Amino acid sequence: MASARKRIWGWYFFDWASQPYNTLLLTFIFGPYFAEIARGYYMGTGLDEEAAKASAQAFWGFGLTASSLIVAVLAPILGAIADGTGRRLVWIWIFSACYVIGATGLWWVMPGAGYDTLLLAVVFFGIGFIGLEFAAIFANALMPTLNDGDDLGRISGNGFAFGYFGGLLALVIILGFFVQSPGSATTYLGLDPVFGADNETQEGTRFVGPFTALWYIVFMLPFFIWVREPRGGATRIDLRSALRSVLGLLKGLRFRKSLAFYLASSLAYRDALIGIYAFGGLYASNVLGWEVGQIGVFGIIGAVAAVAGSWLGGQADKRFGPKPVIAVTITILTLVCLCIIGLERDSFWGLALDPSSGSSDRIFYICGAVIGAAGGPLQAASRTMLLRHTTPERATETFGIFALSGKVASIFTPLLVAIVSLISQNPRMGIAPIIVLFLIGLILLSFVKPKGEMVS
Repeated sequence: MASARKRIWGWYFFDWASQPYNTLLLTFIFGPYFAEIARGYYMGTGLDEEAAKASAQAFWGFGLTASSLIVAVLAPILGAIADGTGRRLVWIWIFSACYVIGATGLWWVMPGAGYDTLLLAVVFFGIGFIGLEFAAIFANALMPTLNDGDDLGRISGNGFAFGYFGGLLALVIILGFFVQSPGSATTYLGLDPVFGADNETQEGTRFVGPFTALWYIVFMLPFFIWVREPRGGATRIDLRSALRSVLGLLKGLRFRKSLAFYLASSLAYRDALIGIYAFGGLYASNVLGWEVGQIGVFGIIGAVAAVAGSWLGGQADKRFGPKPVIAVTITILTLVCLCIIGLERDSFWGLALDPSSGSSDRIFYICGAVIGAAGGPLQAASRTMLLRHTTPERATETFGIFALSGKVASIFTPLLVAIVSLISQNPRMGIAPIIVLFLIGLILLSFVKPKGEMVS
């Protein structure tokens, strides 16, 4: 029987194991790589460069929309089934397999790809993304079994800090041993790439998919060895009862105003944050012309800031509660987005910049550090805010509704970014919907009770 300390550390390892999907695939390596090959495909069809960039961003957005729709539909139902059966770990096993299959499949996304390969890329990415989202629902629902409520804010913050450190280490390994630096035959650590210098097939960059899968397999072992779920409950899956439970919880929201406002608030701001992560790397590639490796360095800066921010956010959560942490970080992220949307290679909100001076690059690096420092504690505090509105017995179901609230917006946010990008033919303007979502989330948060609700 694992000790309480080991169970907590085992739970931390889920964040460590799963974070590279966001760090390496969604944001800093594969996402920008996809933007490069998609941009090349669209330019090959006759589009000019700006239109090709917007179309590549739109293709990525439509793919994320489809994946998010699946999560939105199934998350609360699976959560209710898990609560009804008392089984959560088995679902983590199932969706971990999806994570691994999806990440591994990205190896076959080659440069010079046609439309079929681009479609294959978003399908594989979507399978892994769905696996990540569902596994996280069930892992988060185990958090109330780790400790009493007074310390869960610190545990949540430490988990995110540990996870971001794992993502940082994974990013350093990829850049240091596999990805070539621009204009050089060596990696960013000055080493020969493991797969050799190969700009034609980009094996070093494509390996990010299998590497992410292998990382997950290895570092999920402490989670599966040390984390245990409470015994008891039903053993038969009752879909009808699960659906009734979900509908009952949704109908009951009219009597639970604080939870309803929090779900609506988080629907907006959490998806805005996902939007930053999903399109930040593409923005750097399309607007600033950064190479994949340069975007990876940007990711390292953001990850270092996220480690520190998550730890500090956990301490602030324990002292002041999650609501102030959420409000402050949303405000900071809104201001950062305003900076990003006004940034071009040769100007910043109308102020001329010398393209050769690197000023725009430095501004974007600073924005990345601030996004990391604020994004980590925002996610951690969101978990503890939700736990103030539920009980251990209904935690998975509530986290399923939480995922539904996030993914309802996730269906529309990538879609809005895609549509605005296509209409404006400007990838910079495609970021505008994210700012609106942050502001909506901040307004709705004002109606949430800081200490949550007493639930039976």
